[in-house]
Amino acid sequence: MSTLTDVQSPAAWLATPLGRYLLDCELKYVDEAVADVFGYNALQLGLPEHDFLRASRIPLKCRVARDGPAGLHARFRDLPIASNSIDLLVLPHVLEFSVNPHQILREVQRVLMPEGQAVIACFNPWSLWGVRRMFNRTPDAYPWDAQFITLPRLKDWLALLELEITAGRMGCYVPPFAQDKWIQRFHFMEAAGDRWWPIAGGVYFLHVVKHVRGMRVIMPKWREEAVRRPNLSVVPKTQDNDRPAAARNTVEMQ
Repeated sequence: MSTLTDVQSPAAWLATPLGRYLLDCELKYVDEAVADVFGYNALQLGLPEHDFLRASRIPLKCRVARDGPAGLHARFRDLPIASNSIDLLVLPHVLEFSVNPHQILREVQRVLMPEGQAVIACFNPWSLWGVRRMFNRTPDAYPWDAQFITLPRLKDWLALLELEITAGRMGCYVPPFAQDKWIQRFHFMEAAGDRWWPIAGGVYFLHVVKHVRGMRVIMPKWREEAVRRPNLSVVPKTQDNDRPAAARNTVEMQ
């Protein structure tokens, strides 16, 4: 029998019926999002027990976490990664559990290469999952102890860091039931969610790209250069009216 402490850990909660439902939804979206992202280096921040980069074709992949089965143990707000070196970053529910999520996004912007991409998953406070969080009475109970971030607020942060949103969607429309039988009974809401209540998914996904402002190309003034060249001169074409009268008569006689 699981203890309360075990159930509250992220790994244990993701093994519950509701956690498995969430994980299946997120892995499906991330698989499709990263399949066509190319490069050399990819990082997953958080939830190291699960491989969110399994569908990526990037050769060098690493999971980063403070503890657990991670390839690199580090703090997300101060990544020991060189700037402009990562082609793909995946952040499954990292921002909601940080006291300074904006600093984590700064690190994402720093380590991403120009045109590098990131996939972000966050809990949606404007959903039934957000309502469930409001009635949480257990401290440190994952995931209800997180600070759910509204979508408009996260969009503002990304815009300030010049991370452009290229795709996104909502997911997990089923109410956060604890028992699997109720999740299955209300699974019809998943298919109807995008059509009938597109802003009320339990989680939202954002696919962003780091754009770098390019240099301004100054073109030479070709016309002025052509006029200045001494070897380029205009040769007048001889017209019929400019010929002597005798020459014109000779042409007409022929």
